[in-house]
Amino acid sequence: MAGDVNTAGHCDRQFAPVREAFESNFSSRGDIGASVAVYRHGEPVVDLWGGWKDPEHTEPWSEGTLVNIWSTTKGVTAACFAMAVDRGVLSYRDKVADYWPEFAKAGKADVTVAMLLSHQAGLCGFRDPASLHDLYDVEGAAARLAAAEPFWTPGSMSGYHAITMGALASALLKRAEGRPIADFVEDEFRQRLGLDIFIGLPTSERPRVSNLVAPIEMGSQDTAAELTPAQVAALANPAFAPTVANEPDWREAEIPSANGHATARSLAQLYSALATEGILNGIRIADPEVLREARTLQIEGKDAVLSIDARWACGFLLNTNGLYGPCPESFGHSGWGGSFAFADPATGLGIAYTMNQMGTDLVGDPRNSALIDAVYASLKY
Repeated sequence: MAGDVNTAGHCDRQFAPVREAFESNFSSRGDIGASVAVYRHGEPVVDLWGGWKDPEHTEPWSEGTLVNIWSTTKGVTAACFAMAVDRGVLSYRDKVADYWPEFAKAGKADVTVAMLLSHQAGLCGFRDPASLHDLYDVEGAAARLAAAEPFWTPGSMSGYHAITMGALASALLKRAEGRPIADFVEDEFRQRLGLDIFIGLPTSERPRVSNLVAPIEMGSQDTAAELTPAQVAALANPAFAPTVANEPDWREAEIPSANGHATARSLAQLYSALATEGILNGIRIADPEVLREARTLQIEGKDAVLSIDARWACGFLLNTNGLYGPCPESFGHSGWGGSFAFADPATGLGIAYTMNQMGTDLVGDPRNSALIDAVYASLKY
């Protein structure tokens, strides 16, 4: 227990430093409600939760509490594509236009699936004004992007497709596999694998969700004057506050780049499978060779939207500057405000953290660093 915060769940004795770091996140790093989970070679070694679903401390954060995970969703989307590639539905080397002919317009005919998933397509946002309701219309958004001129020559650089990656990826998977990503996640992750992961949250699950809490100054509204056209398109068209994630329309929409809802346990389970032999709950999700291809570097350097060094694989963010611990092979994705999930193939680890109190650090959130450092310190015992 840290202060007045009760933590519950399981933590192997070897990983006691993770429990200590988790509890310190409440006592000294501002957490309100959160979960952390670590799976090693498919077995749970840490599965902790604690705190509150609300700042008023009226409802405890429970074992099954869901929360919007922002761009940590992109790693789930990347896993969908790895499964589709494993089944022969498409390959990372295929051209997007082979499945989606309209996408070839405006110089995009040679964009491959790998280029799209690694943020190289130049479609980081809309050139004309967009609203939140435009984002909620996933097929309409995809059609606009397919017809659009890219912001740079595809393949020449990466530029983070913060929101548009969701519409693009879902439209492509639907044309290649037959299901949009929301349906794929429901059928394959929820029903078949038993994971608590949603893209498009059913009304029946709303009681389990914790609202996000964000600093008053946090948002995308007041930054446009400082940004390049590509950054404006990616980060401020439309501009919105992080609390939009608490609204019913956001929760119910299909935005496979930003509105996933999940538990840390399920994310850690998924990434543990991705880190090892591709087996989850006794079910094969992808061959290890496909998983190696999924995490193969596609492009690296200063990202044109994020303005930080980034190393992109096929939808996954590769470890950069120790973001995901000491293993250079680690891969995953992080979300606005602090959530993250990643796999470490060297140790067979899947690690995830979800929370309701958003932080302001783009990289290096102190809560993330404390938990990740504690995991690797535990491996030395």
